[in-house]
Amino acid sequence: MSPNQTSPANGDRPLRTKGAVKRARRKLTKDDVTVVEESLLKRAVAAAALGNAMEWFDFGIFAYLTVTISQVFLPEGDPAANVVATFGFFAAAFIVRPIGGAVFGPIGDRIGRQKVLALTMILMAAGTLMIGLIPSYQTIGFWAPVLLLVARFVQGFSTGGEYGGAATFIAEYSPDKRRGFMGSWLEFGTLAGYVLGASIVTGLQFGLSEDALLSWGWRIPFIVAGPLGLIGLYLRLKLEETPAFQKQQEQAAERESQKTPFLRLFAENWRSLLICIGLVLVFNVTDYMLLSYMPTYLEQNLGQNATFGLILIVIVMILMMVVITFGGRLSDRFGRRPVLAAGCIGFFLLSWPSLKLVQSGTGVGVFFGLLILGLVLVTFTSTMPSTLPALFPTIIRYGALAIAFNVSVSLFGGTTPLATSALINAAKDAGLGWAEDIPAFYLMIAAVIGLVAVYFTKETAATPLMGSGPTVAHEDEIAAVIEDYNDPESDLAQSDWAKDFSTSEIPVISGDAPTSGGERTEPTGS
Repeated sequence: MSPNQTSPANGDRPLRTKGAVKRARRKLTKDDVTVVEESLLKRAVAAAALGNAMEWFDFGIFAYLTVTISQVFLPEGDPAANVVATFGFFAAAFIVRPIGGAVFGPIGDRIGRQKVLALTMILMAAGTLMIGLIPSYQTIGFWAPVLLLVARFVQGFSTGGEYGGAATFIAEYSPDKRRGFMGSWLEFGTLAGYVLGASIVTGLQFGLSEDALLSWGWRIPFIVAGPLGLIGLYLRLKLEETPAFQKQQEQAAERESQKTPFLRLFAENWRSLLICIGLVLVFNVTDYMLLSYMPTYLEQNLGQNATFGLILIVIVMILMMVVITFGGRLSDRFGRRPVLAAGCIGFFLLSWPSLKLVQSGTGVGVFFGLLILGLVLVTFTSTMPSTLPALFPTIIRYGALAIAFNVSVSLFGGTTPLATSALINAAKDAGLGWAEDIPAFYLMIAAVIGLVAVYFTKETAATPLMGSGPTVAHEDEIAAVIEDYNDPESDLAQSDWAKDFSTSEIPVISGDAPTSGGERTEPTGS
C-alpha cells in the first residue's frame, strides 16, 4: 500500500488516493443494491436452519438425559451431587466454545461461511456419536467420565462456530425488510432439534424399563447423531456462499483492506461486542433455564416424573415454533428494540409468578407456568438472529459475533443449569425458605442486564447490514430503495447505515493532481 493510501478501519470505506478528496452525499445506484433470488433465499435459509436443528438435537439430548448420564458415568453417591457434577459436564462444553468461536469465526470471514458451517457439522456429529459409544463407569471406571469430558469438548468446540456462522449466513442472504422473519427460522430449527431430541428421550423413558434405559437405551439418540450429521453435511455442502461475503471478497481483490489486522478491526468494534455479550446473556440464560434446566428441576426438586416434565417441555416448544416466525415479522415491522425490550420486561415481571405456577404441582399449573416463560422467550428467539449479525461489519461479522456470542454463552448461558442447581442446593443447606425460587430470581437479574443492553442497541430493522449495500428480493424493488434513500425524511435515509454511506469520502482525481498511470479509484460500498 502506498503512503498516500490509508486502509479503512472497518474494511468498508474507500481508500484515499493522490488527488483532491471532497465530501459529498453519495448517490445510491442499482449496482449498490443486491438482489437475492427467492428460490436461492429459501434454500439457503432452509439448509442453515435444518443444519442448526441437527446441531441442537445433538447438544440438547445431553441436557434431557442428565439424570441418566449421572448414573452411567459417575460412581454411586449423593444423587443431587451427581446431577450437579453432570451439569458440570454440560457446562464443560461451554469452556471451549469461545476457543471454537475464535478459531472458526475469523476463518469464516476469510474463506467463507459455508465451508466452516460444513466443518462444524462434522465435528458435532462426531462428538455426539462418541458419547453414545463410551463404556459406563462400571466397565472402565475413571476413564468413563474422562472420555465423556473429551466428547463434550469436541461438541463445544464445534458449537463455537455454529450459531455465529448460521446467523451470519441467513442475515447476509436475507432482504433488508424481511431479515427478522428469515432469521427467526434459525431458532425455529433450534427448537425443532430440541423437540426431536426431547421426543426421542421421552419415548425411551416411556417405552423402556429403568434398567434397560440405563443399560443401553440412553445410547440410541447419541448414536442417531451419526446419520443425522451426514444429512446436515450434505445440505450445507450444497449451499452457495452469501452475496455479502462474495462482494466483500471481490472488493478485497481490488484493494488491500483485507490486510487490516483482524485484532485492530475487532478492537474498534468494542462497543458492539459489549452490547452483543449483554444481549446474548439474557437470551441464553432464559433459553437454557427453560429448555435445558426445567425438566431436571421438575424431576429433582419438585418430585415430578421425568417423562411428565419432558412431555410438557415438548408441547411448549412446539407452541413456540408455531409463533416464532410471527415474532420475526413483528421485529421487521416495529423494530428489533421494542420486541427485545418487551421480552426483558416480560421476564422481569412474569418469572416469579410463572415459577409459582410450576411449583403448584398440578398438570395445568405446571404447563401454563412453562408456557408463559416460553412465549416470553419467543421475543428473543425470533429477533436475536437478525439483531446480532447487524452489530458488526461484513469483514469481521462472523468472527466478532462468534467470539462475543460464545464468551457470553460460556460465562452466563451454559452455566445456568449448573449455577442454578448449585445455588438451590446451597440455599437449602443454609435453611433458606426461598431456595426453590432461585430460578425466578436468576431470570429477573438476567432481564435487567438485557434491558440495559437493548437500551444501547441501535435499531437496524429494514436497513442494510454494516459493510453491505441494500438487499432486496426482486429487481423491481431497486427503484423504491433508491427513492427512499434520496428522500431525506424516509427511515432508510435517516438510518445509521445511510448516514455513513452518504457521507463517505469520494476520491476525485483533479486535473492538477493526476495519479500515476491516470487511474481513478472508484468509491466502494459503505
